[in-house]
Order: sequence, then structure tokens, then C-alpha cells
Amino acid sequence: MARPAGILDESRFLTAPDERHSPMLDHDGVRRRRACAQALAGGVREASAEAVLRRVCALQAQDATAADLGIRVRGRNLTASAVRTAYEEERSIVRGWYLRGTLHTVRSEDARWMLALLAPRILAATGRRYHQLGLHEDLRRRADHLLRQVLTTHGPLTRAELTGHLTALGIPPDGQAPFHLIRHAALTGVLCHGPRRAGEATYVLLDDWLPDRGGGRWNGDAALAELARRYLAAHAPAGAQDFAVWSGLPVSSARRAWATLAQAGMLTSDGDLTTLAGRTGERGCPPDAPETPDVRMLPAYDNYLLAYRTRDVCVPAAHQTRVWPGGGIIRPTVVADGLAVATWARRDAGRSITVHPFEPLPPQLESALDSEISAVSRFCAQCVQGEPGGRPGKPPGDGGATAPGGKRAY
Repeated sequence: MARPAGILDESRFLTAPDERHSPMLDHDGVRRRRACAQALAGGVREASAEAVLRRVCALQAQDATAADLGIRVRGRNLTASAVRTAYEEERSIVRGWYLRGTLHTVRSEDARWMLALLAPRILAATGRRYHQLGLHEDLRRRADHLLRQVLTTHGPLTRAELTGHLTALGIPPDGQAPFHLIRHAALTGVLCHGPRRAGEATYVLLDDWLPDRGGGRWNGDAALAELARRYLAAHAPAGAQDFAVWSGLPVSSARRAWATLAQAGMLTSDGDLTTLAGRTGERGCPPDAPETPDVRMLPAYDNYLLAYRTRDVCVPAAHQTRVWPGGGIIRPTVVADGLAVATWARRDAGRSITVHPFEPLPPQLESALDSEISAVSRFCAQCVQGEPGGRPGKPPGDGGATAPGGKRAY
């Protein structure tokens, strides 16, 4: 029987058992493997926040709540309290400026070697902005010293509190100069993000918060190759140019990393794309993956939507402007087996959730989506309860009408 026009065909999301290990890598095959590698399909979920970051390497985190939701969507029954515990008590994960000079959450044990690899390029790329703001090298060095002193004595401190201390160097409290000096201190290894206070980020000394245990980890080209290996483990099938887009490193560096991995026999070619040799099954969809669509609600700026040079595999071309409307915005997105089928927004600290489907959803997807909405609503409620006075962070959204009680509103 023909399906009524305009109804999304759920067969696009079902994986026949005899196709799971098919060598044919069409868009569906690439998408399925990428989504499973990201713990976003095939029933794949990780048991802890640290395990999520071990799997995906890094999650974009300029919005702290969106970053927490990015951990939740890849975890198995993770609570907001468990995520906060990972940041503040276990200190197994940490926020800082890493990939592309943007705030990301990474595993704490990866913070130093990733910073050593990525920070020099970020600092060099910011040179013109430093000049525009009058932040010459000596002033930046004195600001690093001052921030180290005040955090040693008074930390943790918020951005506003650090800004107040920077006025001692003649830095005006308004404008972008304080932010760039705080970020400079993070990129030079002086400070990092610490515990949240009333929903607001604070900063602490990196060496106090995450003592250096030694061991060296990786440096130089070895660090570059390791970052590329981590990228492929979490995002393959992919190419060197995709790695350059994700990392913010030049394509020449990406190709050098690919060459290093290839010389070590660690790469397998899938046409124009690459996977890690011998790792397909480990990060792929499990053989016992459920045959019903796996529906997940990605937060704004999720790495799954940022990690590749092109977008067609995960978001249909006809709907890309709904996910990327311009102005640097990347909307929260609903994916089914890794394919975007809707955008969504939250209001009232997650108590109201609005879903905007690209096309009418089949009943199978609607049922799975209702379960995911309930999970997101519970998680957001926990975020509010975990703050003194119940103060939530600022929720990102994409506008539209809302429905009470965490229900869909089309």
C-alpha cells in the first residue's frame, strides 16, 4: 500500500540484519556508522559522563547546559547530578578552550596534551584581536601573573570577579579585553573552569584543580596523530578535511596526521573516507542493535552536526537552513538513527519543549520521541534543582510556541 504523501517513511531508519556489515557505504551506511560511533544510534549509550568523553573525545561547551545535554543524550540514564559530579567532585572531565578555540568539555587526563597541541595556533590566530584591544605581549604576561595570584588567594572566582581584579592593570571592565585575558590565561595553562556557582561558571588554577601527574602523554606529531586517531574512533568514516574542520588545525596538519596513522597501518580506506583498521566493530552498531528507530534529542551546537566538512549525510539538504539558520546558530535537533528529522526548543527550564518536525512523523518515531522528551524534561528539572535557589542556566531555543509539561507542540 502506498504511503500517504508527506508522511516520513520509517523504513529509512530500520537496519535489516543482513545489511549491518555490508561493505557498501552509501549515505545511509556512513550515517549509521557515524551515529553509532557517537553513541547516538543502535541503542549505544555509555555508562558515565567520563565514558562519554572517552568515546567522543570532546563536546562543544560554550553553553554549559547544552554541553550537559550532549553528555546526557549519549549516556545511559545519566542524571544532571552525575554529570555535575564528574565535573566537580570526580574532576574526570573539564571545560576549556580547545578545538577551534571554542569552549569544549574533554576528559581531564587529556586536557594538558590537547592544550599543548592546540593552544599555540589559537593564540597566534588571536594576535590581531589582541592588537586591536591594546593587549600587548607584556600586558598579557602580567595579566596571567595577576590571575594566578588572585586565584591562589581567592579562587574559585567568576568572570566578573576576575574582571574586577584586572582593573588593577588598567583594563576597563567593559568590552572584550577581560574575556580575552581570561581566555589567554586558560590557553597558557594558568587556569581552567571549576565548579559552577548559582548557575555561573567559575575559574580555578589548572594545577590546583587537576594536578599534573606527569607521564608526558603525547607531544608534537605524536599528539597530532593521537588527536586524529581519537577523531576517527568517534567520527569515522571521515576524511582528513573533516578532521581539519573539527579540530581547527590546517589541512596540511590533518594530512600529516593521516600519513602518520597510515604508515603505522592504522587506517582503512572506504572510498574517499577513512576508518581505523580493525576498529569498525568496536565503535559500530552492535549486531544485536534494536530494529526500531533510535531517536535522540541533540542539544544546540552538538558535535555530531559540527564534525564534518559537509552536512548532507546527517541533515537532508532541503532542511539544512532549519538547523543552521545563519548567524552562527546551530539549533537543537532531533535525530532518528543519526538522521535529522526535526528541530526542538526548550522553555521554562525544560518544562516546556517544542518540536518542529521537517515532515509528519510516523507513529514509531512519535512514540520514541515522546520518551526522549520526557527524559530531557527530567534532566533539565534536575539541572534546576541542583542550583542554589533553583536557578537554571540560560536555555538556548529556536522560538515557536511551547507546550506545558514537556510535551510535543507542532
